[in-house]
Amino acid sequence: MAAGPLVGTLGEKPLHHDIKYWYADGGDRVEVPVEGFVVDLVRPGLLIEIQTRGFSSMKRKLNTLLARHAVRVVHPIASDMWILKVDETGELLSRRKSPRRGMAADLFSELVAFPELIAHPRFSLEVLLVQEEQVRRHDPARAWRRRGWVVEERRLLGVTRRLVIDSAPTLANLLPAELPAEFTTAELAQVLGRPRRLAQQMAYCLRRVRAIEVIGKDGNALVYARPAGPGLGRGNG
Repeated sequence: MAAGPLVGTLGEKPLHHDIKYWYADGGDRVEVPVEGFVVDLVRPGLLIEIQTRGFSSMKRKLNTLLARHAVRVVHPIASDMWILKVDETGELLSRRKSPRRGMAADLFSELVAFPELIAHPRFSLEVLLVQEEQVRRHDPARAWRRRGWVVEERRLLGVTRRLVIDSAPTLANLLPAELPAEFTTAELAQVLGRPRRLAQQMAYCLRRVRAIEVIGKDGNALVYARPAGPGLGRGNG
């Protein structure tokens, strides 16, 4: 019987491609079959997967690879983004900088897919804060919510910061320094300057790895605090 196709051989998006070759060391092997999957980069003692979004789609792959290998997931977050609008022929119509600035804490909207892996001894996550371009093409049939503008592709312009997360304490360091010792998700959202949904996802992930705990309630809202201990100092998200 012929072997089935390897998982992970579909067409590659520009941002994924750009980050893969930016991240690769000289001795890394690219697109290598491992345990029935295709791994983006293989270096001695480490498998590296570039994931721009959709962590939930990686769950089975990661569980399989982690049984025998050390794995790092590299995830870009746009700290600066330029939006390019093009017409049907690809002609550039406009280029502007988005007012939204991404931060490392935005990671939690994806990490909710498998927060427990942060505690796995063979797993690590590297956040890249990047500058990127997002190309949008007008197609009213596909994106009525954006007034017809469809995201065609994302492109890497540069990397401004790298942050490796490989334990519960390093994950907890994404809590903002100005957050009170005891806090609700509403307070966390206010300090972050992000919607409460992200703060709730952040609290969920941190609870799953026991980096924070529920210590009471304020009305209907849970009140959280971090256990005191070495390595749990606050950092900036």
